[in-house]
Amino acid sequence: MNRRDFITLLSGTAVAWPLAARAQQTAVPVIGDLSSTSPGQFPRLTAAFGEGLKQAGYIEGQNVAIEYRWAEGQYDRLPVLAADLVHHAVALIFAEGTTTAIAAKAVTSTTPIVFVGGDPVRFGLVASINRPGGNATGAELITTRLGLKRLGLLRDLVPSGAVIGMLINPDNVNATPERLDVEEAARASGRQIVVVTARSEHDLNAAFAKLNEHRAGGLIVGGDPFFDSVLRNQIITLAARHLLPTIYPQREYAADGGLISYGTSLADAYRLAGSYGGRILRGEKPADLPVQQASRFEFVINLNTAKTFGLNVPPLLLAIADEVIE
Repeated sequence: MNRRDFITLLSGTAVAWPLAARAQQTAVPVIGDLSSTSPGQFPRLTAAFGEGLKQAGYIEGQNVAIEYRWAEGQYDRLPVLAADLVHHAVALIFAEGTTTAIAAKAVTSTTPIVFVGGDPVRFGLVASINRPGGNATGAELITTRLGLKRLGLLRDLVPSGAVIGMLINPDNVNATPERLDVEEAARASGRQIVVVTARSEHDLNAAFAKLNEHRAGGLIVGGDPFFDSVLRNQIITLAARHLLPTIYPQREYAADGGLISYGTSLADAYRLAGSYGGRILRGEKPADLPVQQASRFEFVINLNTAKTFGLNVPPLLLAIADEVIE
């Protein structure tokens, strides 16, 4: 080998070594984000999860990467999407919602899962709240026991409404316990509940026609990712068209023109989940991290919509609202 060839080989090796070293240094853990909604629907929740990660020392694009999988309201796609994340050997799966967490849990008993969802013990995600065991933990949403509160808020807005409708997606695992909670609250308050269902956008017109037939004076929309993302605007539009005072499960509805919303703060839950995700990336085990309960609630009123409906919002409701949209 002549001197020139040797120098060329040496310089090439000198370049290769730093590149290899940088490649090792820039190898970052990957979080698989599994969602039953559609891309870009909830930027504030994505930001809240990022805030939780940051609290644990992780920033997306710097020392952690996130692979997103979206079911776009098609729950039957979740098992395949979850299996795909496991196949790509993600460091952990962030499961957005109870149905999503169940799908993730079904395909892996080893990949850590951090979830945001309701009643994780009932659905077999954890052994107990304080000692989850297994490979899953996260932030619990209160999806039931809110029926009495939501009925009370509707009563304050429409005191004469003896019949209240409830819209649920029967494919959602939380639909039945949430329905039972509302029906129990209705019996206690002397009101009648008419339950209508929707699995697709084509079901909504029939659902609202049934509510008209029963002369519903108000409507409770059950918590459901398919409603929240894919059907949100259509539900709001139909409620306005029928002048049906409606209470929704989360802030996005009121921000998009819905009358009022009341429910667990999803941003708070996502922040808690992000913090747990970071702790697991640092070596802690899901089995040792107690399920946290998202304890903040959000009550939002859209005054513009109230005026459209011809409703006078009582001063007391305005005083207790977390946010009033004008």
